[in-house]
Amino acid sequence: MHFNTLFNPSSIAIIGASTRPGSVSNDVIRNLHTQGYKGHIYPINPKGEPILGMTTYTSMAEIGKPVDLAVIIIPAPKVPQALREVGQAGTHAVVVISAGFKEAGPEGAVLESELQTVAKEYGITLIGPNCLGIINPHSNLNISFAKVPARTGNVAFVSQSGALCASVLDYAEEYGIGFSKFASVGNKACIDEVEFLEYLAHDEQTKVILLYIESLNGADRFISQVRTLTSGANRKPIIALKAGRTAAGASASASHTGALAGNDTAYDALFKQAGVIRVSTVEELFVYAAAFAHNGELKGNRIAIVTNAGGPGVLVADEVASNDLTLAVFNQDTQRILASSLPPAANMKNPVDVLGDAQSDRYETALNAIIADPDVDGIITILTPQSMTDVAQIAITVSNARAKGGKPLIASFMGAKSIYEGDAILQRHNVANMLFPESAAHAMAALYQFYNQTRATDLHTPTLNNVRKSEVEGILQRAKAEGRTFLPEAEALAVLDAYGLPLLKSTHIHTVAEAHALAESVNYPVALKIISKDIVHKTDVGGVKLHVAPHDIPASYEAMLQVVSQKAPHAHLDGVLAMEMAPKDGFEFVIGVNKDPALGHMVMVGLGGVFVEVLKDVAFRLAPLTAQDVDEMLREVKASKLLEGVRGMDPLDRAALTECLLRISQLVTDFPEIQELDINPILVLPKEQGVRVLDGRIIIANNA
Repeated sequence: MHFNTLFNPSSIAIIGASTRPGSVSNDVIRNLHTQGYKGHIYPINPKGEPILGMTTYTSMAEIGKPVDLAVIIIPAPKVPQALREVGQAGTHAVVVISAGFKEAGPEGAVLESELQTVAKEYGITLIGPNCLGIINPHSNLNISFAKVPARTGNVAFVSQSGALCASVLDYAEEYGIGFSKFASVGNKACIDEVEFLEYLAHDEQTKVILLYIESLNGADRFISQVRTLTSGANRKPIIALKAGRTAAGASASASHTGALAGNDTAYDALFKQAGVIRVSTVEELFVYAAAFAHNGELKGNRIAIVTNAGGPGVLVADEVASNDLTLAVFNQDTQRILASSLPPAANMKNPVDVLGDAQSDRYETALNAIIADPDVDGIITILTPQSMTDVAQIAITVSNARAKGGKPLIASFMGAKSIYEGDAILQRHNVANMLFPESAAHAMAALYQFYNQTRATDLHTPTLNNVRKSEVEGILQRAKAEGRTFLPEAEALAVLDAYGLPLLKSTHIHTVAEAHALAESVNYPVALKIISKDIVHKTDVGGVKLHVAPHDIPASYEAMLQVVSQKAPHAHLDGVLAMEMAPKDGFEFVIGVNKDPALGHMVMVGLGGVFVEVLKDVAFRLAPLTAQDVDEMLREVKASKLLEGVRGMDPLDRAALTECLLRISQLVTDFPEIQELDINPILVLPKEQGVRVLDGRIIIANNA
């Protein structure tokens, strides 16, 4: 990959350069020419007319010397040939701003495929097509048609939307956020977010990474790269805004970039699993970006609040308590300093109210004492502009306190015109300032979330060797040969048994004689379940009967065949599965798998039984799972408290349930043709007694 050349080129060719002001290519050249780029610019246009006083060339070949980077801004049908000429000239970094590719339909998709072929042939690192461009403020590089230049800073922004990029640059000015790298990836024909993350992991100018995502492909690549970024000594937070959360949004996303959108539940699981902080709005994206850009790690959840207004202090206290944070309890030294220095009417406890007439001296006293308190991990400072408030001087005081203290500090200077000067001072001193005080609490919670989730200790995906993979291959191959996608319960249970999931004793009954033989050989009640390749929901056609006594097995067998034949006359019946009744102790959970078309297998666990679709007490992660993934899933589920034992009930076998989830993860990883898998219920027995699979259903893709 030629990312360093992309962001630090010594020469740039603009293919499709235009003399017309206001055109995309003219704006790109103007941005380069007027914003301080020091390298050589080679406009390319068949007419050869000078642009902004620069010599124009008719082709790459006419330049006659190597060029680091080419920017292509011509009609889509001409782009593949232009890219080939770029490759022949020896240029290995290209930005294709032109639109009209897969986002435009089938013909555009063919053109995009040609771009991929040419880029691979010549070893070209290609950004786009259908993008805004790229920016590196540290080298005065602005290869885009964005109107607002980017401020230099430590935040990298990678976006699938070009138009959003232009707005982001404008918003960033208001929030005092500067950028290390800025990229619009467009259709991601060759380079996607994962390659960018790999580059940014080693970019010393980048501290925080922002992503705007409409679609991703391959959860395993994304998770692996994000975990590399968010672990270790130089870990970097990744904050993502994912569009297309609803069906309508997903449809709009697909038409925007021509990409296949995945299930939003899968993305939610992906971000949790990878360690990405997900936001829901552009405002949240900037609030969190400012907090991370201007603060170090928040290593505890004890937060102090200093305010000159009681109401906002209470609002922030509420948000602190609602976001896994807690109000700090000051030590005796801090309490003594506050009591001796603040007016008697001030509130000395947390939140500390320095009163509405407070000037910078009260803020200084309170902040210095609180920052020195070892029982405080982070500080939120609130200011409301009263008639006597010296906003600028208090902003200087807050900036100095943050610089000396070393602890995360987020300000909320509330208002607009009245706090303009103070906001500017805070920005100059790299203090994160939020317009609304609740945002300060949310941002502080995000800092703590990042610290917690990046202390992962077990990121190893276990490999279970005691599985009979060949048996599963045989079952699936037979189903495919018969043109089937649905595995009846007997086959599904055989697949689960091959991967070590504990089953109840069962027998396949084909005839009345076999039913009589079973009745004479067992001394416990059984459940009878119809076996048919054509019946997915057995209970709907009378295909399930529970608590059948041994002597009733033959009659129940015949009665079931008769009822099912009447209700599903076209179904081929392959007998009945007789299964021992489950133990009475234990609790019903559910394990499920659904394959997302873009991200892969999504594994689910939660409260099982007949209420699973009503209560929806479930959690998701993407396969392959680690033991830590499973632990996080189980902690998310409200019913997981049952595993610990409640109201006198013995603890359940959490370890056995964990192992089952890891085995299911390996099963679907080994067999990507599995589209859906459902174990409902799986009975979790008391601790050290294991689990039992009570029912199983598997659907496969016949063309896999």
